[in-house]
Amino acid sequence: MILFQTTISIFITIIMFVLLNLLSKKSFYDREKSSPFECGFDPKNYARLPFSLHFYLLAIIFIIFDVELTLLLPSIIIMKFSNLINFSMTIISFILILIFGLFYEMKQGSLNWTM
Repeated sequence: MILFQTTISIFITIIMFVLLNLLSKKSFYDREKSSPFECGFDPKNYARLPFSLHFYLLAIIFIIFDVELTLLLPSIIIMKFSNLINFSMTIISFILILIFGLFYEMKQGSLNWTM
């Protein structure tokens, strides 16, 4: 019974995959439809310029420190149920690791916004 259901589900998946590929194909290539939209006029410059690597690194650093903040927030609830000394040592070591990471990023120059 399980083999039959697996075979039917794989068969339905393959049929859907083939149908979707056949129906979603574009029959012609239109330059205007593939270009960025600017009120029907030809674009003045190339819209897909390379992005700044420095901005990308700064965004990654922001995400890392944002995730670290979300890891710190539940510690308030955990404080009620744990030993105060163990809790203090864990939080202090966690914050020290964050501060050392921040100083390392500052030393590497990733936080300097220069053009």
